[in-house]
Amino acid sequence: MQGFWLDRYPVANNQFLSFVTSHPEWRKTEVKPVFADQHYLESWPSDETWGDIEAASQPVTGVSWFAANAYCRAVGKTLPTTDQWEYALADNGRNKRRVDEKILEWYGRPNALHLPPVGQSFENGYGIRGLVGLVWEWTLDFNGAMSGAELRQTGKDKNLFCSGAGLAATDATDYASFLRYSMRASLKAAYSTPNLGFRCAKEQSR
Repeated sequence: MQGFWLDRYPVANNQFLSFVTSHPEWRKTEVKPVFADQHYLESWPSDETWGDIEAASQPVTGVSWFAANAYCRAVGKTLPTTDQWEYALADNGRNKRRVDEKILEWYGRPNALHLPPVGQSFENGYGIRGLVGLVWEWTLDFNGAMSGAELRQTGKDKNLFCSGAGLAATDATDYASFLRYSMRASLKAAYSTPNLGFRCAKEQSR
């Protein structure tokens, strides 16, 4: 894998507001339905405000893949690929048991009514915050995993997977990765859900 940079934090409401201010085609009342569903920026009271002052530093959610991709391109970056995102989360194997426990604990409880600021989220060994315990995040190739005609099929082919889970998974106990791949496989690019945000990435120059 080529070296890459991944933003330390997911994109916050105040950052996304700056983007839609300078790119009005992505405002909640202006965005075309083909690029975002009816839940796009649903928590924002209007085109130019995200709500109370505390929301400024909370991760932006309710953003479609199209909008997230447009934001990253506007700042000279891209959405991370799934491999890049998963590589960053793997954190070179540091504290794997603790991270797995934290992920499953997060998946097992209801969403918080108010999200914490991006800077207060869990930090890994690379200094990246919020990969777990904050919101789900878009990846560039979120729907790139493919399955066979029969998802329940068993056999010797390690490339088969069940319910949209991880291709060629080597650890059958890594339930968190299966959940992430299943979540991604369930999405369409125009979806805008209240627990889905994003961050940007950039490949290092050769």
